Amino acid sequence: MDQPPVDGATPLDPDEAEALVPGHIETRADLNGWEQANIAKAVAWLAERRARGSVLSLDFLRDLHERMFGDTWRWAGKYRTTGKTVGISASQIPESLKDLLNDTKFWIDHHTYSVDEIAARFHHRLVSIHAFPNGNGRHARLMTDALLEELGGAPLTWGMAGIDAGPTIRTDYIWALRQADQGEYAPLVAFVRA
Repeated sequence: MDQPPVDGATPLDPDEAEALVPGHIETRADLNGWEQANIAKAVAWLAERRARGSVLSLDFLRDLHERMFGDTWRWAGKYRTTGKTVGISASQIPESLKDLLNDTKFWIDHHTYSVDEIAARFHHRLVSIHAFPNGNGRHARLMTDALLEELGGAPLTWGMAGIDAGPTIRTDYIWALRQADQGEYAPLVAFVRA
């Protein structure tokens, strides 16, 4: 591929890159287009499966990733086994995901936070775990949207509602995630509704 990853995107290690399914991908733009088409199929599947059990399960979490990236990567839906510059140790992924799902269920059952803050906290933790070799941000956003719909919340805008939403969106998103890393969730809650 001819272009470096976007700031904030997880670079692939050579073994992960070897798992590319289509043989015709030559550029980052080709890959982005192919992945987007794959994700569109997952969004359609998600719309069809509404009201079929909670999205707060390990099976659903992995199934959604596989549906989002299965036509693109052979490792889709499988937890990463390598270290990254972000995320927790690969050996901690399954237990950390279980903890996240249980914590989220607790927040919901006990009305610990507003629905939007539950969504923001869930999203942040899922991104922080970084369960898969790649696609974690996109997967976490779609998982969060599915959770929010299950809770009856309004869809999130992910920083794209403003008329001047433009090239700073990703920068604002990464900044809000970094604030959440410090325990300050207000910027992320505001961003997901901006």
